Amino acid sequence: VQLQASGGGLVQAGGSLRLSCTASGSIFISLNRMGWYRQAPGKERELVATATSGGITNYADSVKGRLTISRDNAKHAVYLQMNSLKPEDTAVYYCNAGDGPITYWGKGTQVTVSS
Repeated sequence: VQLQASGGGLVQAGGSLRLSCTASGSIFISLNRMGWYRQAPGKERELVATATSGGITNYADSVKGRLTISRDNAKHAVYLQMNSLKPEDTAVYYCNAGDGPITYWGKGTQVTVSS
């Protein structure tokens, strides 16, 4: 399974970006779990948001109310709408998908928020 993320870029504080990630390849599991993680320079990778195939979502406290995750199960795709972006949202964003102990990672897309 390959995860291809897109949509990162440079935006001013208060702006918006939309990340997309699509899974391709030999998808033999349900990909029940899809989501986004991020890693800022000098920091550990952290959860941003996840969504199950049944629509259950989970967000980091720092992004609640500003970032929204959604899925298109038929397309094996997950999206992250990012509004009211802050400089502290600057990081490489990684797409994640899996089911149970099986986890796949995308290569990441850079998001830079200028003040």
